[in-house]
Amino acid sequence: MRTTLLIAAIVVFGATVVAPTASSAPARLDWAPCPAGPLPTPDLECTTLKVPLNYQDPNGRKIDVTISRLPSKDPRKRRGVLLTNPGGPGPGGLDHPQLLKLFGLPQNVLDTYDVIGLDPRGTGHSSPVACDFTPEQIARGNLPYPNGPADVLTQAEHAKAQAKRCADAESAPMLPHITTANTARDMDRVREALGESTVSFLGTSYGTYLGAVYTTLFPRRSDRFVLDSNLGAGGYDINAMRGFARGMEDRFPDFATFVADRPQYGLGTTPVQVTAKFHELAARLDRTPVAGITGSLFRGLTFEGLYSVDLTALAEDWQALDEGKAPVPYPTPDNIDNLLSARFAVLCGDSAWPRSVTSYQVDVEAGRLRSPLLGAAAANISACAYWPTAPLEPQVRITGNGPSNVLMVQNQRDPGTPLANARTLRSALADRARMVTVDQGGHGVYLFGTNRCANTAVTDFLVTGQRPTTDMLCPAETR
Repeated sequence: MRTTLLIAAIVVFGATVVAPTASSAPARLDWAPCPAGPLPTPDLECTTLKVPLNYQDPNGRKIDVTISRLPSKDPRKRRGVLLTNPGGPGPGGLDHPQLLKLFGLPQNVLDTYDVIGLDPRGTGHSSPVACDFTPEQIARGNLPYPNGPADVLTQAEHAKAQAKRCADAESAPMLPHITTANTARDMDRVREALGESTVSFLGTSYGTYLGAVYTTLFPRRSDRFVLDSNLGAGGYDINAMRGFARGMEDRFPDFATFVADRPQYGLGTTPVQVTAKFHELAARLDRTPVAGITGSLFRGLTFEGLYSVDLTALAEDWQALDEGKAPVPYPTPDNIDNLLSARFAVLCGDSAWPRSVTSYQVDVEAGRLRSPLLGAAAANISACAYWPTAPLEPQVRITGNGPSNVLMVQNQRDPGTPLANARTLRSALADRARMVTVDQGGHGVYLFGTNRCANTAVTDFLVTGQRPTTDMLCPAETR
């Protein structure tokens, strides 16, 4: 979670649907132990299948998509397959079924489905892309906090250089095809290769948009779809980026209250004092960084810390920085170049972005006034303003056309995918969806949250197909 801003963020009238090519029979899948990764995966088996790089040229170049399987061990209860996605875009999801099991995915869900993970195209073991960013570009991250128009101009030069690295990279021909719509089409190839007529889905954060796109493109191949912590109907577009600022404003009061109630941190005894400490620390670190943490990175560190239900680690980081000490370090992933490259490919390939630097300067100042904690950073210019290719197809327009088989779950105070944006996806899905809103902060509801009401609603839907008859609110509670 901690890489969201520090490293990685650190309408059309109809969607163009590329029809899948006919296949005479499911592909033969040879399952084997999964590749070694940061998480041991003793319960998983993996395989790879070939898919078209360009679905408009299905007989052209093929790329790999690697998938994992946590098989149901009860054939009497098995219903089908549950595809999963942990969020992003950029990270792989091969080990996600194992992670879900470790976090307590109920046994009746494990019995009902073969739980499927995959590294989306361009990531991990699925024909990864690489822009070959320099160490300096990686360390800088994306969307730093600008203190004025001149900082936007500086960031524009960095953004232009990032885009050029991608345009000049060996994997440049792949980048225009690393999109959400094409990943959804890959998912349908996975469904076909598994010999299933339909798939169920559990997606978190960016995974909610991926799931919404799949069930829009393939509504009759969609069984039970759970969308947890929802992006807006436009996916990771400019509104989602601006939404980071809204989300931080929604969530930060929880942290301010948490710290004010614990005077041992020495950061203030009222929420107003804690908020003042945020701005004071940001300004101080801009003048004198601590262990490389500038005011901009401090804002990003705070934003990412707000993702967690437990705010203790973030309070300890603040306390350390206030005392001039380094916070607990968070290691950079070994595949950070692939993570950033794939993230840019999806963000810049899914939707068009403004190209005028002046427009970003105006938006930055508006964001600073509207959302003082993070608004200027969320409105800053990125490599998408200089991306070498325009999106190859219109963005998929999410609609309510299809079976009523979607359950959305959403925290009221989610910093990464704020409730205001989630409501746009709920509106777009119309009667296809029901939404369970939870009186809780943090990013992630099912299993990763503490609300039994919401967790029960998701489990019941996955196992029995029963959803709430109307949208509902789960009151605050703790385990």
